[in-house]
Amino acid sequence: MRFMMLMIPGGYAEAAPDVRPDAKGVEGMMRYNEELKKAGVLLALDGLHPPSSGARVSFKGGKPVVTDGPFAEVKEVLGGYWVIDVRSREEAIEWARRCPAGENEVIEVRRVFEMSDFPEDVQKVVEGFSELKG
Repeated sequence: MRFMMLMIPGGYAEAAPDVRPDAKGVEGMMRYNEELKKAGVLLALDGLHPPSSGARVSFKGGKPVVTDGPFAEVKEVLGGYWVIDVRSREEAIEWARRCPAGENEVIEVRRVFEMSDFPEDVQKVVEGFSELKG
């Protein structure tokens, strides 16, 4: 089962575009990432720039509207993610518990949809797009 672990750092919604983690924090996270890789569960990971350097595209009334960051009234934003392949939800949670996160950080653990989670009619639609399957 694939799970996405989403890092939600407190205060990141208001962070300046040039904010970067310090060397000590990066070192701890890299050791954790190495542990995930050695265990054979790591599929992907990345850190994200603060929302102040991003944009959101909404579709009110069916038309795309672009809003540049920072975004008003946002309480939680993503700072990075991991995609892991483990046997169970419990194992994914255990990996999240081992992360060297700070006290103002939260990791949300969410299962990634597998094609087998969908009914047969949906699976048949997707078969026509085989070049998009990972």
